[in-house]
Amino acid sequence: MGQGAALKRRHFLAASALPLLGCREARHIEGGFAGISHERGHTLRPEPGKPRSWPAPSTTQRTRVLIAGGGVAGLAAARALRLRGIDDFVMLELEDSAGGNSRGGMVGGVPCPLGAHYLPVPGDGARDVQDLLEELSLRRRVAGRWEYDERHLCHSPQERLFIDGQWQEGLLPLHDMDVGLLADYQRFARLVQEASAAAPFSIPVSNDSPAPLHRALDALTFEAWLDQQQLTRAPLRWYLDYCCRDDYGAGLGAVSAWAGIHYFASRHGFHAPGEASAAEREAGVLTWPEGNGWLTRQLAAPLGERLRTGRVVMRVAAGRHGVEVDAFNAATQAVERWQADQCIIALPLFVAARVVENPPPALQQAAAALRYAPWLVANLHIDAALHDRPGAAPSWDNVIYGDGTPGSYPGLGYVDAKHQSLQSVPGATVLTYYRAFGIEAAQRKALYERPWTHWRDTMLAELSVPHPDLPEKATRLEVMRYGHAMSTPVPGIRSNAALRALQRPLQAPWQRLHFAHSDLSGYSVFEEAFTQGHIRGMSL
Repeated sequence: MGQGAALKRRHFLAASALPLLGCREARHIEGGFAGISHERGHTLRPEPGKPRSWPAPSTTQRTRVLIAGGGVAGLAAARALRLRGIDDFVMLELEDSAGGNSRGGMVGGVPCPLGAHYLPVPGDGARDVQDLLEELSLRRRVAGRWEYDERHLCHSPQERLFIDGQWQEGLLPLHDMDVGLLADYQRFARLVQEASAAAPFSIPVSNDSPAPLHRALDALTFEAWLDQQQLTRAPLRWYLDYCCRDDYGAGLGAVSAWAGIHYFASRHGFHAPGEASAAEREAGVLTWPEGNGWLTRQLAAPLGERLRTGRVVMRVAAGRHGVEVDAFNAATQAVERWQADQCIIALPLFVAARVVENPPPALQQAAAALRYAPWLVANLHIDAALHDRPGAAPSWDNVIYGDGTPGSYPGLGYVDAKHQSLQSVPGATVLTYYRAFGIEAAQRKALYERPWTHWRDTMLAELSVPHPDLPEKATRLEVMRYGHAMSTPVPGIRSNAALRALQRPLQAPWQRLHFAHSDLSGYSVFEEAFTQGHIRGMSL
């Protein structure tokens, strides 16, 4: 039996037969689904064959600006209004807390992410995000240079990869690297550098019409582009597929080549082994035990009663003299009507297209073009430190390579909620496991139909490969499901004219509507969402 076959057999045994992991009986693990039921969001769906109808509003209230949606974009818009001295506004949010997919929670007394778990140190293109970090005392100028508060920067070791039975530092596969694989790494690094020099990639993306190179890359999948470049070796393909699933929710065969190159060219490039640049060495990420929930909590704190949670926005009607918004209050089971001078619609565009009466053609076109990836975020509390395999030390971000085949280990690994604590004696903590499902509708259906115990068993099987003692130390698992977690930059999205049109002032009768969501950028990261909201809040 060859080494590869033996490795696959070991992985199969570890992943398919949890009772084989030691002689003790499997421990009972409490848990269930966390967050609100998805039925609240599905209130907007009419029953088959029946027209949608709502009860008459029980109250009518007035505000100068209404913000529909309390995710990162909505919170950024609210902050922008406050900076301008506009306090007469109300935010309506579907969930019971603001933050969207950047919320935080707690399991077993340990703070942990419920979604996005870090923010890369932003470049100069993201000036609005830099200003926010300065406001929050995360960034300050010292002796003419900007410095970040080290308490909020991810501590080393930052990331590691479990490959061939041991841990290696970093996520780029290095095991058994031969001359050919090194040459592929080096060639891909040069291609990223050449693309960046020919037509700069930036975060946030520009609202201008994309450059010809960007349009060409946007016309095909990343997988097709790699085929054209004859970059076919499994370790490189696995790594690039992992990066796309991690940032975009889908793999090489779904995202555009523009998105694949943008992942690297918009930040610090791609560096083959031995070629790390000074910029890459200095690059860092900001993170907290509760992930980006720390940031959204700071943004939501000043809002007070202006933040109205548990509201399902059902209807937005733009008129000549104002905007009328109807929302269902989940607590009172009544419909509230709001009248506003202006409305910032910080909702996913597929939702906005359902609730806006007589929607602008650009909104309908953009919503039809977008594809969304469902996500699962599972927080597992363990009551003792895990035994570790040989190799790199326990890290913040921990990923499993498997046999290198995309999908052989569908999860994206886990982050350790207590990594930032620098505790001298490792102990109880929460491991936050991520999984993106791509853009197929059947995957979203499976996410909602399967019981939480299915995801418990799937997660334990996967993470028991590097940690055989995990099942006996797990105490509680809470599973978050995001049916439409993020828009995925499939081919054509970067070049979509409708998305650009929605970012400009609209003509009558929609001039009082202002769209603000990361969907407008074609993909979902904090910088894009925040900038979209900030611009809209500043431009009213």
